[in-house]
Order: sequence, then structure tokens, then C-alpha cells
Amino acid sequence: MQVNHAVLACLHPEQVEVEIWRADELEVHRGLSSELDEMWSYVHDKGNPRWLWHAIDHRTGQELAYVFGRRKDEVFLKLKALLEPFGITMYYTDGWGAYERHLDADQHQVGKDNTQKIESKHITLRTRIKRLVRRTICFSKTEQMHDLVIGLFINRYAFGRCL
Repeated sequence: MQVNHAVLACLHPEQVEVEIWRADELEVHRGLSSELDEMWSYVHDKGNPRWLWHAIDHRTGQELAYVFGRRKDEVFLKLKALLEPFGITMYYTDGWGAYERHLDADQHQVGKDNTQKIESKHITLRTRIKRLVRRTICFSKTEQMHDLVIGLFINRYAFGRCL
């Protein structure tokens, strides 16, 4: 622990408030932080893009929620609604405009520094699900099959649920 002794010498004891927290308890006290990102794929041909929007816990990397759709504000708002019960106090994202339009500035931080875990999850998904690889001959012919295949994978490996 480090203390600024020059400032401490000028303060009266009534002006000082100290809180000591364990690191794991501090995260709970401050609130949950989350990484949000979207991942591109397509259905039938590249003219029909389909986006996976998902959120993970920034500290643990645990998947919190996901939705499929276009790269539009309405789809992000569906994801945001799914995240409300978690009480997230900080969102880490890339610079996509939907985040800046619909997240409070004091709860939103843009940049690659804090989105490394979710970008790593993208690599894992693209490696394990060939439909998500950018140059592939494996693709879904319908949005329903696309969402089912990827959704089943996420539910099995991220949520631990066999459906």
C-alpha cells in the first residue's frame, strides 16, 4: 500500500475515510464490469450478414449473454436488456456507434486494452465453428440454422448446458 504523506500531513482526521477491501470483494462492491463486442458471419452468401453480439464478465471471462441479428442499434438494445439483471457498472467496447449512443459515458470505456478476453473468445469461436470463418465453404442456408448451431455451441461450452 502506498500513501501520499504530503497530502496526509495537511488533512485533519475528520476529513479522512479509509476503506479496505479484498480484491474479490472490491469487484463486488464496485459492481460487475463487462466486455461487449459483435462478430460478423453470414447466411447463404456474404450479402446477407449475420452478427453475433455478446457480452462477457471482464474479470472472469464468463459469457453473460448473446443475441443474433444485424449490426443495428435495435439488436444491441436487446443485448443490453438481457444484461440489465447483472447490474453492470462498467462496459468495455470497441468504437462502434451503437455503444456510444446507448451507454452512459461514465459507464463506458472504448479501446482495445480492456477487450482482449472477448477478442480471444472470437478466435476460439472461429476456430471451432467453421461457419464463422471468413473464407469458408461451410455456411448456413437459413438464419434459423445459423443461430441454432452457434447458439448450441455457446450454450454447451460457455453456459455448460446440453440442449
